[in-house]
Amino acid sequence: MKRTLLSFLAMAAMSATAMAADIKPAIIYDLGGKFDKSFNEAAYTGAEKFKTETGIDYRDFEIANDAQREQALRRFAKDGNNPIVMAGFSWAAALEKVAAEYPETDFAIIDMVVDQPNVRSVVYKEQEGSYLVGVMAAKASETGTVSFIGGMDIPLIRKFACGYKGGVMATNADAKVLEAMTGTTPEAWNDPVKGGEIAKSQIDQGSDVVYAAAGGTGIGVLQAAADAGKLGIGVDSNQNGLQPGKVLTSMLKRVDVAVYNAFMDAKNDSFSYGFSSLGLAENGVDYAMDENNADLVTDEMKAAVEAAKADIIAGKITVHDYMSDNNCPY
Repeated sequence: MKRTLLSFLAMAAMSATAMAADIKPAIIYDLGGKFDKSFNEAAYTGAEKFKTETGIDYRDFEIANDAQREQALRRFAKDGNNPIVMAGFSWAAALEKVAAEYPETDFAIIDMVVDQPNVRSVVYKEQEGSYLVGVMAAKASETGTVSFIGGMDIPLIRKFACGYKGGVMATNADAKVLEAMTGTTPEAWNDPVKGGEIAKSQIDQGSDVVYAAAGGTGIGVLQAAADAGKLGIGVDSNQNGLQPGKVLTSMLKRVDVAVYNAFMDAKNDSFSYGFSSLGLAENGVDYAMDENNADLVTDEMKAAVEAAKADIIAGKITVHDYMSDNNCPY
């Protein structure tokens, strides 16, 4: 009986190993690369967490230009990688084609909805997290002028800007919010020098808190704010540590959770399709507190942000979604 039980357990272990071996997860990053300290790096963090917890390795790739998207995605599918996660809305066109060609492969795309039966689409309520950091910015500002710097000028980034402005104006109706975008092409995500120049210009106009939603470009924004003795606000990943004591907070966009869940669901044979929208209630967005910004955030500031967070989750505050209506009311 004992030998039979041991044999059964051994077979079960072998079966579990075999199932794990069938999982060949992959992730393809957007322009800017996996160590951009922002969006892509959040995706990388989720993949690494999955690898650490399960011991299952994954394949990844950093594209150098838009022309590589379809080729890279098709190659991964052809090689049997499954699931394949794409970080960024710009993958939509390539995914529409490749998902149809490989109906047995599971795909997940972050920041865009692709209506295919084998695709999971994950989008975020960035406006809600941006509203919270706007509340904090208004509380921290001594000049009454704060600012926003986006990467590529697209509705998604306007969504961040509008939510931020909503939080600022709800906290201080007399505040002034300066806004600028880095460019109109994908290069706008990876131009820290230009980001720094824009930040300096806004600071010269009185801004003492600068929020960047610009991928790798934001590194230059945070540097410029710190150099000028002003405060920056990071985005996507927790960027508080990039300029310790000079980054007021970071608007967390839990891209890592989307990647981790996609990999883990595939491992557990529970991968689902369709789209989900993750906001404060779903822990998809938030604001960052740690040892790097603890001295910058007063109890009053944190209380104001927590109150706004609770009201958004409860439905007492509805933050305008620029993607649904391109007229920002704030």
